[in-house]
Amino acid sequence: MNLMNRRSLFGSFAALTLLQSLPVQAATPMVHVYKNPTCGCCTGWVEHLKSAGFSVEVTETDETSAVRQRLGVPDRLGSCHTGIAGGYAIEGHVPAADIKRLLAMRPEAVGLAVPGMPVGSPGMEYGDRKDSYKVLLIDRKGRETVFASYPAQRAPSKS
Repeated sequence: MNLMNRRSLFGSFAALTLLQSLPVQAATPMVHVYKNPTCGCCTGWVEHLKSAGFSVEVTETDETSAVRQRLGVPDRLGSCHTGIAGGYAIEGHVPAADIKRLLAMRPEAVGLAVPGMPVGSPGMEYGDRKDSYKVLLIDRKGRETVFASYPAQRAPSKS
């Protein structure tokens, strides 16, 4: 091995050692949320995302339907707020774990939606009650398939 190759090799090892010694921080996913200024459940969903490690930017607007339309989310799948994460639309009370799974999978899709405002979904907590709901994956043609399902849970009745 000639002198130049040895210097390159040793320089590469030194750089690798230096990089390994630097603190590693996982990139925190960013979600930009468009919500109605008076909606409390939207604020609850934002807090859910933050507690799951997302960075969140909020834009208050009375025109969330215009945001949905721009992102390709069909009106029939609409909810009270719309987010954007990693280029995907996130409509309604989608659990943070499902957003993380979507971002890891990176499918060809518009995004995820939880239509309506199901009780027990993130931001829609109501005591121990949890209604069943589905997280839908929206394809580029506006069709949906089930991405995740959450069963209903009721508090045990008092006898």
